[in-house]
Amino acid sequence: MRVAVTGSSGFVGGAVVRDLVARGHEVIAFSRRVPCLPVGSPQQVSHQVWDLRDGPLAKEDRPEHVDAVVHCGAAVRDGGSHARAWVVNVEGTRAVRESFPEARFVHVSSGSVYDPRTPSVAVTEAEAPVRGYVNAYGSTKAAAERYLTADAARGDRGPVIVLRPHAVYGPGDTTLLPRLESAAVGAWLPIPGGGKVRQHLTHVDTLVLAIRAALVADVEPEASAGRPLVANVADARPVDLDKTLELLMFARFRPVQVVDIPVRLANALAWAGERVSRWTGREPRLSRYAISHLAMERTYDLTVLRERLGVDPAPTSLHGAMSW
Repeated sequence: MRVAVTGSSGFVGGAVVRDLVARGHEVIAFSRRVPCLPVGSPQQVSHQVWDLRDGPLAKEDRPEHVDAVVHCGAAVRDGGSHARAWVVNVEGTRAVRESFPEARFVHVSSGSVYDPRTPSVAVTEAEAPVRGYVNAYGSTKAAAERYLTADAARGDRGPVIVLRPHAVYGPGDTTLLPRLESAAVGAWLPIPGGGKVRQHLTHVDTLVLAIRAALVADVEPEASAGRPLVANVADARPVDLDKTLELLMFARFRPVQVVDIPVRLANALAWAGERVSRWTGREPRLSRYAISHLAMERTYDLTVLRERLGVDPAPTSLHGAMSW
């Protein structure tokens, strides 16, 4: 296949590019920054600079005959301007779709589109998007899904597959692991609620496997009905969050013990931190969004992943974590 990948200089996009090239596909990698491309001939892998904030590609800049698009490009900051996040996550998604209207569109969304104020307990795909989010990332990822749902209803474009991973981790992680390590205080890792919850995590290899499956999956039932195929993506089973975080930090040669921060106190600190971040422009060390993903159960029904995409995810693995 000839596949366009946005966000190719990022954690997930880079992993997707490497996987597709290794399997013999032709890849056009798009990003603002030039990524470290895998070894391959210029005919198999190439790069084009594209800032999604600039809108759709000009016709003369569009590669010919793209079979599929894997849209990984996104603004993932916790906090910051809602307008900036909207331009990248919503208008950027629209720009990619408009640039390749006939291609199969695989959209990497997020488990953050589920209700942040209540626990997610084996939630199904039909339970999102919802009304009301606690940060720009969740609300704009949900808005991007709503746009794609409306676009799919037109019935005159390529099919849409939406993937919703939660807490993606693994080699090259630039988001989850750095936030975790910066939160540690000496031998302590303060977590709202003490991490005494069950959580689904998503190894980047599991997400790449789901993307690979989405490129060839039968989506005729959804396409005929004018809607996207939506799938939760996660490792095989939930884990105990506190034990897994301690094990991960131990594997990184930084042993810590998870300690409890009362959720009410954490929310008060987050409220203050978010307001300071508006003035400084820096990401808050603690936010209501982070609390919503640390203090509540976040588990997902994986029936669509297994039965429609044919993916049998592996259990959560921290193998090789010392070099992530």
